[in-house]
Amino acid sequence: MVRLSFVLLAVSTISVAEWSRFRGPNGSGVGEGTNLPVSFGPGKNEAWRTAVPFGRSSPIVASGRIYLTAGEGGQLWTLAFDARSGKELWRRGVKPARIHETYKANDAASSTPAADGANVYVFFRDVGLIAYSHAGVERWRVALGPFDSFYGLTASPIVAGGKVLLLCDQTRGSYLLAVEAATGKTVYRVERPGAGVGWSVPIVHDDQVIAVGSTRVESYHLGTGERRWWLPLSSMGSMGSPVIAGDAVIVTAAGNDQPWLPTFAAVVAARDKDGDGELSRAEAAEEKEWNEHFGWLDENSNGKVTAAEWNAARDLGLGEYGAVAIPLNSRGSATVRWRVKRNLPYVPSPVLYDGVFYMVKDGGIVTSLDPATGDTLKQGRAPQAPGQYLSSPVAADGKIYIVNEEGYLTVMRAGAQWEPLARNEMGDEVYATPAVDGNRLIVRTRGSLFAFANSK
Repeated sequence: MVRLSFVLLAVSTISVAEWSRFRGPNGSGVGEGTNLPVSFGPGKNEAWRTAVPFGRSSPIVASGRIYLTAGEGGQLWTLAFDARSGKELWRRGVKPARIHETYKANDAASSTPAADGANVYVFFRDVGLIAYSHAGVERWRVALGPFDSFYGLTASPIVAGGKVLLLCDQTRGSYLLAVEAATGKTVYRVERPGAGVGWSVPIVHDDQVIAVGSTRVESYHLGTGERRWWLPLSSMGSMGSPVIAGDAVIVTAAGNDQPWLPTFAAVVAARDKDGDGELSRAEAAEEKEWNEHFGWLDENSNGKVTAAEWNAARDLGLGEYGAVAIPLNSRGSATVRWRVKRNLPYVPSPVLYDGVFYMVKDGGIVTSLDPATGDTLKQGRAPQAPGQYLSSPVAADGKIYIVNEEGYLTVMRAGAQWEPLARNEMGDEVYATPAVDGNRLIVRTRGSLFAFANSK
């Protein structure tokens, strides 16, 4: 019986409605759930709750299971739970091949899994790509890294056309990787010269893989990896994933009209104690922001920041940034259908739901746009839920769900003139994007995994 169940799982297919990758169906953030709760929290409309080790990855739902990754006890874990009961079904641990200390806002298990009918695929930047069957049997492993990224690589794998795709954008040596889902064998590796650090997860539309980088957005042919079109798009480090809007794709990239750092000459005049014309960590220590990001400013990791390194960081995000709509039938150098440069999110991806485009930025600022024209429909705030937003909004059942780092989860009635319905307290920090599973909302906090549903 066990063997039969395993075989049935291996040949089953994932419904397009399942939340089987970061942000659900094709990364849209839109689910097909019904009767989802408005008011909920620990002990209220709680279908189940289970303790989980820490990790910033988001939960996915596939083949009746919920998958996520975590780090604990010197190992990196892939965990599977029964979606109906929350019972842990299995966990598989791997030891990291290296220890890459990264910025405090990241961790070694921040990449969200992806799944198809045969396997669940996980990526750990200090290990590589791993495929497990839905019963927890390791199918294959592809060693990757080390990666050149002070903030840490957080790309999440996606599955399309029988391939697992992974966008590996880093300080130097960025590339798009495609491997066979069945074997892990490399199909193509496309180098991305000029693409620096980035954390966006690609989406797929027909035969296009659309990837957002820190300096441009590009479309690749799913089958071959050939680049089809591109558009310069500046950002402070790409994070949000794009969304499809009819015959266009909409991308958000937060940037600047003016340099965000002072001139190097001014810094050296004020901080260069030894007069060598460079900035050491000790000299940067008096400026908290510079000191905290010194490892990024010091691109070659030699303990000194030169004028060239400083200016490269100073110019980050300058240029043509914004929320932009790009025709999907572009070839070569693409054109912009419309551009908006206000209220852009930094980390969260946007969501397009029932003909309305939504953006959520720090401070709980919510903006709705007409996806055809870019015209602003409404701008406002999530009540009593300011702070930082690292999770992306999700939509289903006529509602928009947004949650800040402090764990305040706001439910809004969807629409051009959206309106807040409830503010729910999770009682813990939230970094992960929720998932929609039928009539349940799956929420991961720092220490728990919840399923919320109306009690009746």
